[in-house]
Amino acid sequence: SAINFLERLCLTWMFFFMMCVAERTYKQRFLFAKLFSHITSARKARKYEIPHFRLKKVENIKIWLSLRSYLKRRGPQRSVDVVVSSIFLLTLSIAFICCAQVLKGHKTFLNAAYNWEFLIWEAALLLFLLRLASLGSETNKKYSNISILLTEQINLYLKMEKKPNKKEQLSLVNNVLKLSTKLLKELDTPFRLYGLTMNPLIYNITRVVILSAVSGVVSDLLGFNIRV
Repeated sequence: SAINFLERLCLTWMFFFMMCVAERTYKQRFLFAKLFSHITSARKARKYEIPHFRLKKVENIKIWLSLRSYLKRRGPQRSVDVVVSSIFLLTLSIAFICCAQVLKGHKTFLNAAYNWEFLIWEAALLLFLLRLASLGSETNKKYSNISILLTEQINLYLKMEKKPNKKEQLSLVNNVLKLSTKLLKELDTPFRLYGLTMNPLIYNITRVVILSAVSGVVSDLLGFNIRV
């Protein structure tokens, strides 16, 4: 019993240590995204003591896009995505096991000690995933903020009226801003769960296996068949 307890304690510590590392990485990504969104604002750039430049030249737009691409790739990517995907799959597996146990006998489900352990793990993992989902969602919003480019386009139109002699140069910059806006919209990947990596395999497992198990549990508890 002592050896079993120590093994569980060590495995739990290692697992939650990896989750804390993943959460720290997500916090760093959010911080970079937050500071990046303040670059084009003079007031916010002065407040956070970061460089400031306006997107009124093609060179500035090129630097802005290059910096955005660099910050999104900064830090560990694949290792953190593997950890988050593993946590997501483990959460789905525990949910499937709990659903199977409820279908087997929902009246005696809480009588077994291992079912309580499953519920505790499920609650802890769900809270952690919600935290990562919140950070990932806010990070994506910062990087996909199209209002910055739209604001710069409005400023260019106002400059065209004030400086007609530079209309051709400003029109070129405006066209580049329009293409950048379309590019940012195209870069959004289809398989995302509030910023968490979602490949097609995980998506199909979630849709088929877990929803089927939840449908069976709800049908068993309510007394009639439903389809999810």
